[in-house]
This record gives sequence, C-alpha cells and structure tokens, in this order.
Amino acid sequence: MTTLTGPGVPMGGFKTVGQLRATNDLVFRRDQNAMGVAVELLATHTPGAPIVDEQGVFVGFISEFDILRALEAKKDLNRLTAEDVMVKEHIAVTEETSVDEAVKIMEDKRLLSLPVKKNGKVSYSITRHDLLRAWIGLGVSIEDDAG
Repeated sequence: MTTLTGPGVPMGGFKTVGQLRATNDLVFRRDQNAMGVAVELLATHTPGAPIVDEQGVFVGFISEFDILRALEAKKDLNRLTAEDVMVKEHIAVTEETSVDEAVKIMEDKRLLSLPVKKNGKVSYSITRHDLLRAWIGLGVSIEDDAG
C-alpha cells in the first residue's frame, strides 16, 4: 500500500476501517417512509445507508439503485417504507476489518457504501471515497482544503 504521510495519518498508513473518519453517518429505520429516505440521500449526496429495526439491529441496506428500481416498477415511494425497498443482504464489516478487505468486499459486491458494526450495531458506513482517501493517506481535511 502506497500512502502519503501527513498530520492525522498513522505511521505506515491506515490499516483498519476503525482508523478512518467515515463521511457517511446516515442510518435509517425500517419503518421510515421511502420518499423521505430518497430525499435524505439526495440532500446529503449519499449513495446509500444501512437500515435498522426498532432495537438498532442491522436488517438491510437501501441505495439510490434500490429506490430507482422501485420507481422503475411504478411504485409510489410515498406509500412504501425503507424496508419495502431495501436489500435484505447483511453485508457489513467491523472496525477491525482491514482497509484492504473492505476494498475487496466493496469491489466484489459492487457496493458504493459499506456498513460498519460497532459494539454489535451498525453506526455508520464507509464509502469508496473514504477508502480511497485512506489508501493514499489523506485525511478528511483534504476536502476542506479543496474548496
């Protein structure tokens, strides 16, 4: 892994998902209105987010693609919940997962976001953007500097 060195970057670069500062902290409840979820994804420029039940247990994932499929099937998002639209496959990593493994999972499964379990519950997702930043050794502040 080739990385840059700089403030906030651990010696030798980022090794695990838990070392990253993720930029996607969206988590939706399964009973949330699908139109509301779509609007939130658009407003935050987020490709998707995990869905949890009333106890915070990870039950699925919803992405812009899932919402587009529902619309293509002529479904009314105002009458659907996140659970009606989500993918029920439980693909997630933990904070101990290596950055390399997270990249491989995202590539193999063709994911834009990957939920991260912390203390047994999904609390945020990492994105391809987060992994690319980690891979080359840049902190989130690079985005602040670019604007």
